[in-house]
Amino acid sequence: MNELSIANASRRDFLKASAGLTLAFYLPSGIAAKAGGAASFAPNAFVRIGSDDSVTIVAKHLEMGQGTYTGLPTLVAEELDADWAQLRVEGAPADAKRYNNLLWGKMQGTGGSSAIANSFEQMRRAGATARAMLVAAAAQRWQVPAAAITVRRGVVMHTASGRTARFGELAAAAAQLPVPEQVTLKSPQDFVYIGKRVPRTDSKSKTHGTAMYTQDVQLPGMLVALVAHPPRFGGKVKSFDAARTKAVRGVVDVVAVPSGVAVLGRDFWSAKRGRDVLKVVWDEAAAFRLGTPEIVSRYQALLDQPGIVARKDGDAAAALAGAAKRLTADYSFPFLAHAAMEPLNCVIRAGADLCEVWNGEQFQTGDQDNIAAVLGIKPEQVWINMLYAGGSFGRRANPHSDYLVEAAQIAKAIRGRAPVKLVWTREDDMHGGYYRPLYLHRLAGGLDAGGRPVAWSQRIVGQSIQAGTAFESAMVKAGVDRTSVEGAANLPYAIPNISVDLHSPKLGVPVQWWRSVGSTHTAFAVETFIDELAHAAGKDAVQFRRALLAQHARHLGVLELAANQAGWGSALAPGKAGEKRGRGIAVHESFNTFVAQVAEVTVRPDGGFGVDRVVCAVDCGIAVNPDVISAQMEGGIGFGLAAALYGEITLKDGVVEESNFPDYPLLRINEMPQVEVHVVASAEKPTGVGEPGVPVIAPAVANALFAATGQRLCKLPLRLA
Repeated sequence: MNELSIANASRRDFLKASAGLTLAFYLPSGIAAKAGGAASFAPNAFVRIGSDDSVTIVAKHLEMGQGTYTGLPTLVAEELDADWAQLRVEGAPADAKRYNNLLWGKMQGTGGSSAIANSFEQMRRAGATARAMLVAAAAQRWQVPAAAITVRRGVVMHTASGRTARFGELAAAAAQLPVPEQVTLKSPQDFVYIGKRVPRTDSKSKTHGTAMYTQDVQLPGMLVALVAHPPRFGGKVKSFDAARTKAVRGVVDVVAVPSGVAVLGRDFWSAKRGRDVLKVVWDEAAAFRLGTPEIVSRYQALLDQPGIVARKDGDAAAALAGAAKRLTADYSFPFLAHAAMEPLNCVIRAGADLCEVWNGEQFQTGDQDNIAAVLGIKPEQVWINMLYAGGSFGRRANPHSDYLVEAAQIAKAIRGRAPVKLVWTREDDMHGGYYRPLYLHRLAGGLDAGGRPVAWSQRIVGQSIQAGTAFESAMVKAGVDRTSVEGAANLPYAIPNISVDLHSPKLGVPVQWWRSVGSTHTAFAVETFIDELAHAAGKDAVQFRRALLAQHARHLGVLELAANQAGWGSALAPGKAGEKRGRGIAVHESFNTFVAQVAEVTVRPDGGFGVDRVVCAVDCGIAVNPDVISAQMEGGIGFGLAAALYGEITLKDGVVEESNFPDYPLLRINEMPQVEVHVVASAEKPTGVGEPGVPVIAPAVANALFAATGQRLCKLPLRLA
């Protein structure tokens, strides 16, 4: 029995063992369809070929809009020589032994723009293995050498005899053959799918509304839960009065959990109305009560004190003291919410010693561990069904599995008598924490008499997102959280004296990674300050960078491509009467991907401005799916621009002031600039594109605004005086 058959048998055993669950077991049609397809050939954990000629790709990474359900099948289809139309994709179960992220070790999950990077060879080998076995089955059937057989778009052919067979015809025979230990992968010049534009596998279902999200899951007897959380971080339930809540039609139960008070109803609105009238007295003795101005004030005091050294080349202090020209700037970056279009939700069904979860699942291993700890079972007894997620930007990969743990606690509180769908409203998530941390930077730079930079000093103040998590031992070294200084400590510019240090104050505001993590703030500080140095030196911004990046060919490549495609150095078309126009550039590496962007802006007489055009150049190694790459650059630009123009979570007396899109706006379609994406041709191994488009847009826009107005902007969101 192969691995997949064992897994399916285990799943059947799980359902049989769950007292009372088998008779009530129900899956929405989109999920139930996975059971079909006559799986007769599964040579590995990633490929399943049915006698009906279907090729099912098991994707170990979450599809949250970034294109993994297209990128991963592309790799398999390439080496399998499948027809794109015969492909199906399903999410892998939670099983780190088979589906771990190869860049993370023994952990399964999606993040860090790692899906294609860690799967590139693995998925290709999975496809090549299946192909080799199909060819061997055909060779055996036709009594011809395997080397005489070719495969093209799902058809196995022996040209000399004119015999052909489709995959489904050979599947049963191939399943009886030994799995080869070694397979040969294609050379790039033979690629059929890699590097080409192919239709996304999820477009049709998302367009037709049949794609399965957590909110679509309905189980017999399922209750919908909403939780009343304390208004301040660190608050706890002191007492509650549920009399009015229980009088609401459709409310079934009210239970206390460690995070608050859960109201369970037969549907969302019953639970919502019940929660609206719930009376809770909060114990706020240990609650966090600082406001944003107080936090910033404390951080500003730390800017005057040396931090823990993250990088030290030469003697920046001495070089600054002896510089012909010195510049300084302080930067401020607010807390940011993830604000994904699909609010947090999950479905959980807990038995005595088994639990099943439906979720837009981003971090399987951690979630299994944390749910199991709540229920007192083993992690492998937590079955997770990975559904689509309507965005995440890191939020669903919470190190503490916050909303999943909460759902498990609710299920435990009602003794597992019904499946529970936990829903956080957008207001719940906006108020509930786990933000991109607030950061301050202080930069100082020195130029010699010839306008060459001789010193760079950068101090960063902000919470560690790794402290107190399972990742701290690996990601925090000698007191430095790598994610706090990424994009700064690895400054690529050839400056002889560099100092980067860090303060990581502890604060009662929950924080975690946010799309592009540390580069969300370091790229802005670095790229606007390097622009300021260029201006002080009397040099063109591109020429200044070019001279400092001579030893960094990939940075230089995207810089020059973006500048050339944008017409850098040429005059911009004039705006309307009273308008000012400007062009700015920025370049940055994140997640081993190199991106440069040129932004063009128009500033109106009233001080408002718009971003008209963005030219983006990206070097992400081999371009597996150019269309997905372009889409991710475009989406990253829109996401980053929303943060640059509007994004800001503020606190007053410890209470988050923003609640939903009216006071935490996203970019409107009419505000989206014209975007051109140019992909660098490369033979390097592919790297990620989900995040690297985000950090570059804000500094490019800020530099363009300086070109238009002469104002240097050092605070996000961007506001002209």
